[in-house]
Amino acid sequence: MKRIMMAAAALVLAAGAALAQGFTPEQRAEIVTILREALRTDPTILREAIGALQDSERQAQETARRQALADNADALFRDAADPVKGNPRGDVTIVEFFDARCGYCKSFYPAMQQLLQRDRNVRVVLKDLPILGPNSVLASRALLAAHRQGKYEPLFDALMRLRVEPTETVLQAEAQRAGLDWPRLRRDMEDPAIQARLQGNIALAQRLQIEGTPALIIGDTIVPGAVELPELERLVAEARRPRG
Repeated sequence: MKRIMMAAAALVLAAGAALAQGFTPEQRAEIVTILREALRTDPTILREAIGALQDSERQAQETARRQALADNADALFRDAADPVKGNPRGDVTIVEFFDARCGYCKSFYPAMQQLLQRDRNVRVVLKDLPILGPNSVLASRALLAAHRQGKYEPLFDALMRLRVEPTETVLQAEAQRAGLDWPRLRRDMEDPAIQARLQGNIALAQRLQIEGTPALIIGDTIVPGAVELPELERLVAEARRPRG
């Protein structure tokens, strides 16, 4: 707030200086004095300047966000290699960036499951974003390797319910419980293509200024963090609403 207040005051004074172009130094000094006195006697001027600056920043951020979503729409919504939950032909797509070790992702998991049970026309694209350390990377590699065996979703569900570290031993047990071929899975986890895909997800998140997990893209809205089921349903309904 201090930075905004200083910037707002600077904008007001700069505007006064601009208006004073062409005046003598004495006249410019008098104009600045008048502006300062106005700020002192009527604080609403400063509040209005702060409000204008905040509105301008919000508008710039909104414009940048919408442009980033448009520029990356194919990578977000139309990458055929992405794992998908729910209805593959759903009329609303949710993109979820998640980390398999993220506690907030695990707490959000039941809300997403309930949404998919209650709304059979939602498509969820899952983007592994391993940002919480080596075991996060290990788990993401296992998930993407499981996708090659058509079992991404069972392993994903198991890891979201997991309450211990996804070490290799734990991953092996969960993978075998989900019916995966562990030797094949372990070999595929080392495929450079899987590492490249994870790096691509990280780069995509950076372009969208996503800094944590979970992060959702619903329609043209970026949702940073977990939300409850009612809010999730509201956002889906908003994404379905025709744009005028």
